[in-house]
Amino acid sequence: MDVLTVFFVPVVLFVLFVAPVWLLLHYRSKRQAGASLSAEERRELEDLAVQAERMLDRIETLESILDSETPGWRERMRTAEYRHE
Repeated sequence: MDVLTVFFVPVVLFVLFVAPVWLLLHYRSKRQAGASLSAEERRELEDLAVQAERMLDRIETLESILDSETPGWRERMRTAEYRHE
């Protein structure tokens, strides 16, 4: 058995079997680590959720004011939307 065969066979086996599995596991763990939110990102997301709730409350308040002061505004808005499409 010559020296080339002694080194060539293990290298081929490594490249064909070990390296692909190793790369797959490596990048899967990287993707999972990157998929989780950092503490700063989580805080920003919670702040955005609070802002969205406030906006929803404001929209509901404005709609109730419009309902009481301008009956039928919703139907007029729907009609105006259909004309613009």
